[in-house]
Order: sequence, then structure tokens, then C-alpha cells
Amino acid sequence: MDKSTRREVLKCGCAAFALAAVGAARPAAAATTRARELYEAARKEGQLTWYITHCDDVTAQALGHGFEAIYPGIRVNVVRTTAQVAFQRVSQELRAGSIQVDLLSSSDVGHYAYLKERKLLEQFVPENASKVLGTYQHYDPEGYYFVTAAALIGMVYNTAKLKQADAPKNWSDLGDPRWKDKIALGHPGFSGYVGIWAVMMRKLYGWRFFDTLAKNNPQIGRSINDAITLLNSGERLIAGTGLIGTAAESIRKGNPLSMIYPSDGTVLILAPSGIPKGVRHPNAARLFMDYLMSVDASTIWADHFFEPIRPEVTPSPIVRSGGELKTIGPSVEEIIKGIPEVASQWRDTFGV
Repeated sequence: MDKSTRREVLKCGCAAFALAAVGAARPAAAATTRARELYEAARKEGQLTWYITHCDDVTAQALGHGFEAIYPGIRVNVVRTTAQVAFQRVSQELRAGSIQVDLLSSSDVGHYAYLKERKLLEQFVPENASKVLGTYQHYDPEGYYFVTAAALIGMVYNTAKLKQADAPKNWSDLGDPRWKDKIALGHPGFSGYVGIWAVMMRKLYGWRFFDTLAKNNPQIGRSINDAITLLNSGERLIAGTGLIGTAAESIRKGNPLSMIYPSDGTVLILAPSGIPKGVRHPNAARLFMDYLMSVDASTIWADHFFEPIRPEVTPSPIVRSGGELKTIGPSVEEIIKGIPEVASQWRDTFGV
């Protein structure tokens, strides 16, 4: 498929998903008794603040507006930042006893394990928790946090400067000397996505993968989305940490990019949400958390090229879905233990 045709398909396909999202929206009166009661309590609170780390601002705002359309009278204040920055803010707010966040959605499961251990999370089981795909159920059997989103990390390249036949095919190809000064990466000390990716690469190849990669002098941003920005600006040629959803959004805007699904496995990220103890708008937070596991939210996720977690929603036809790929990912225990380790090793190896 040539690039102009691909962009047209992106526009048409996404328009169809957007229409589906509007059609899927339904008034709160049609919801279950429990949801109606929760809505009434949440509407008295009037708003919630959502810290979200695992998508771009466009996607996060779309999810917020989708909720507001279904539940009038409740405003969603969207705060989009990196995983480690969000967690730092939440930690500071909890220590100060001045909590601004109502719901934390982060790609780093270690944050929830830390908060749960210290009894700083509310135990809440959303009504939709049992309705998501089996892969995403029972993340925390005790009900303190649940998977509310999923995404894929591959590689991305600038098609104006690199032919598909010449692009990397697997993760270890990033160490090829011909990519010196041409690779962009996020940082595991800031991005939960990149932290999980780094844990997985270390598991696959050992730290020698990063020692070799460092010789190619990659340009390192903070967020995983920074790697795509560097491709669009022409500063780099390949995003070694390429969030598929962000890349597809960039293609939709007309940027000459294409995705690489590595032969050794595309990294599947499961992103949970949880409600910190003592939030100001607990009912709105509960309602929004349940919404994130709904058909409506999954439709919006798919429209923005992320993995839908509800079986009723078909993944976007524009990108390859996890169901048709070889996917890989570390265990919860490996993530919790591994992200602090790889962040420290990363600074020693890359100097940032």
C-alpha cells in the first residue's frame, strides 16, 4: 500500500471508529442499577482529576470527553504526564495530605504494589471488571487495581528516509553500527512503558543489548512519545521504543512513518488504574474507573490505535493487533523488581 493510500485509509477508518464511539454512547439512565446509584453520587461531586500516563493527550482527552457525554454533570480534569512523574506527584500529595488526584492510570504496576502495601489504595471492584478479555482480568485478585488499558511497543521508522527492506526486523538489529546517530528512545527513569520494555530486553538479551545500543549514540527523551517526535522532526530515523498507538496517530496527521513489529516479539503492556486513599471525589473516580473498562472506552481506545480490552470491540484495522502478533512481556514480579534496576543501569550505561 503506498503512503497516500495508507493515509486515506487511516482517515476513513478512524472516522468510522469515531462514529461508532458516538453511537455506542448511551445515557446513564440506561445503565445498571449500581451504575445509576454511583452516577447520582458522583454527580453531586461534580468532577474528578485523572492522572494518565500511557497515552498521548489527544487520546486521554477523547476518553474524558466520552465519559462526560455519557455522564453529564461530571467534569474530567485530565492530567497527562509520564509514569514516574505522575507517581512522584501522587506520593507528594499523599505525604502532604493534600490529594489532587482521584484516579491514577499508569503503565508501571510497581506503583500500585507500593501503594497497596502501604494501604494507600482504595479497594474497589468495578462492575465491568468481569467483562473484559481474560488476558486483562484478575491483575490484582484482592481488587485494589485493575487493567484498564493495553498497548503495544514495537519500532517505528521514517519512511521518507528509510526503505522498508532496509529497516530493522528484530530488537537486536538496533545494535547494528549503521544505525549510529539514527535511533531515538524514551527513558525508563521517566516512562513506565520504556521501563517495562527495558526489563523485557534485558530478559531477552541481557544487559549486553544496552551496552551495544549505547555505542550507536541514541538520542534519549523522557516520554516514550518523545521518540516519535524526534522522528517527525527529522532528528532521528528509527524509534527504538515505538508506541504503536502514538505512531499511528502521527501517521493520521500526515507524518511519513511506518511501524515495525519485531520478529522476536512485540511488547504488550498492561496498564492498570487505581484509586488512592482519601481522594476528594471517590464516587466519580469509581464511576470513571468502571467506564475505562466499558465498551464505550474500548471503542475510543481502538479509534486511537490502542488495544481494546472488551471482546465486543474490534481492534483498529489500521494497525496489527496483539491477537495476530507474537507478543512478549515481563511478569508483574519482574516489572516491580526490574524497573528500578534497569533505570539505575541505564544511567550508568547511557549517562542520562
